[in-house]
Amino acid sequence: MVNTKINTPDIDQKKGTHMNKSIVLTNGLLMKHDAKTAHGLIRGTERFEIAGIIDCAETAGKDAGELLDGKKRNIPVFASLEDALAAVDQVSYLIIGVATIGGRLPGNMLALVERAVDAGLSIVNGLHEYLTDKPELVAMAASKGVQLIDVRKPKTLEQLHFWTGEIFRVEALTVAVIGMDCAMGKRTTARLLRQACEANDMKAHMIYTGQTGWLQGGRYGFIFDSTLNDFVSGELEHAIVSCWKETGAEYIFVEGQSSLRNPSGPCGLELLVSGNAKHVILMFAPKRRYFDYDPRWGEIPSVESEIEIIEKFGSKVIAVGIHTEGCSPEEAIACQQEYTARLNRPVLLPVQQGVDEILPVLKKLRAEKLQSM
Repeated sequence: MVNTKINTPDIDQKKGTHMNKSIVLTNGLLMKHDAKTAHGLIRGTERFEIAGIIDCAETAGKDAGELLDGKKRNIPVFASLEDALAAVDQVSYLIIGVATIGGRLPGNMLALVERAVDAGLSIVNGLHEYLTDKPELVAMAASKGVQLIDVRKPKTLEQLHFWTGEIFRVEALTVAVIGMDCAMGKRTTARLLRQACEANDMKAHMIYTGQTGWLQGGRYGFIFDSTLNDFVSGELEHAIVSCWKETGAEYIFVEGQSSLRNPSGPCGLELLVSGNAKHVILMFAPKRRYFDYDPRWGEIPSVESEIEIIEKFGSKVIAVGIHTEGCSPEEAIACQQEYTARLNRPVLLPVQQGVDEILPVLKKLRAEKLQSM
């Protein structure tokens, strides 16, 4: 029963049937940036039914949505696995809800994972440290008839695609959501854009490029940082082309990873060049000074300089989005006004205000693209 594939039919879009009822493990990290996988799942997923968060005594008894961004989502936080299982019926999965630097499983989580397996839960793991590489855990899972699902495990060579140039046939408007650093709200904004389009009869899809996007129910995409470098361009192209061909998407939003100039993992030009994304929404956090909050990694450059780089590669930054960490509501609005004047383009507050403001721009750009083809 040990499973290493991420597109297994038994966890494919069955939310609401109780077969995918899940609890998410953060183990004291819920309010930290390392829990961004959990944050995404709290905000929404079509693949799982999130019934609770296992964190710590300090957050237990509270609503996870209210802790995250002030919005009640009826997702309770528990202090322990035992508390969660006592309160929630018919749980099938424990999802590891953290994304640590280097993708290592925090040492204090393994024993809890073992207890979850012993309780009959399958484990969904988005870290680079694979549970299926742990023989004792594999044997335990087999004896309990449950799955160990390593979302980030690389595809086999036979499953990978090489770049072909077919991307230039895509008629959908392809928009890359790129950030000035890691954890800037790229995936959340791409998801909000897709949802806003759907609500306004605009046929849209999102291309996920990380494990959380798949966990949230993404149909098209790949795990960027576990893909052999020779095939990154091809996997990106294959995801976009497949999405367009199979769905007739009019708008495709591609989730960015890291940033153009984060020295620990520069990323983003692939979306512009190999993915032919000629339009960009750029995310930044006005109060974050250093890449990954670490002065040793250098200061994050100005938004203007990032726009200049992107546009030298032939893509247009059509809007900027603000990740408001550390900002009061008043500061966020003031920042929005300041950058609107500075940049002479729309500046979004995606979580606070949504993204509807950019929809007329997207409609106009797609009409122009179709006329030019």
